[in-house]
Amino acid sequence: MIRLPLFPLPVVLFPGAPMPLHIFESRYRRMVASCVEGDRRFGLIYHDPDRHGPFRTEPGQVGTIAEIEKFQPLPDGRSLIACRGRERFRIDDGVESGAPYFEAVVEPYEDLGEEEPRRLREWRRRSVALFHRVLDEAIGQEPPLPQVSIEQDPSFVLARAIKIDPAWQQQLLEARSERERLKLIDDLLSNVLDAHARGEWHPQPDED
Repeated sequence: MIRLPLFPLPVVLFPGAPMPLHIFESRYRRMVASCVEGDRRFGLIYHDPDRHGPFRTEPGQVGTIAEIEKFQPLPDGRSLIACRGRERFRIDDGVESGAPYFEAVVEPYEDLGEEEPRRLREWRRRSVALFHRVLDEAIGQEPPLPQVSIEQDPSFVLARAIKIDPAWQQQLLEARSERERLKLIDDLLSNVLDAHARGEWHPQPDED
């Protein structure tokens, strides 16, 4: 177990995913300054105050360790940081300290058990093919379509390409097996294709 500063945000960070952040609130300026002086890591945990109310460090909450790769201080004390998601964690207990930001003792949150490799490759191949079908048929994306390797778990790569409610993303983050994550993705993509075939779904325009 390790002690980790926490940054609750209404977004989900997946392992391996990049995330730029604008740090302006005083307590998180101090958190980032402490991280930059230390191991450059903090815990990003999904929390939407409009849905969930005030944040509390409750045991069992799952998040992702964010590692600061770039730090750009601004003249007025704000900063711009570029992070990347690393391993998942689960809160074991909150920590009361003199720091103005949240801290917790956390433990690794890993998959349970192992899948048979040949079956895994088939599941991966099917999920990636379904993802490409959605891009081609429903989104209308011009080729070449993005390459997604099936030599390793593609579930977080696929999930971060899907623009959807963070609550669904959090459900996927908490899944304890690659098969469970791929099934969540397959079900969602299949629903998109079915809705598109009925004329009930259209891609949303990108926001500037």
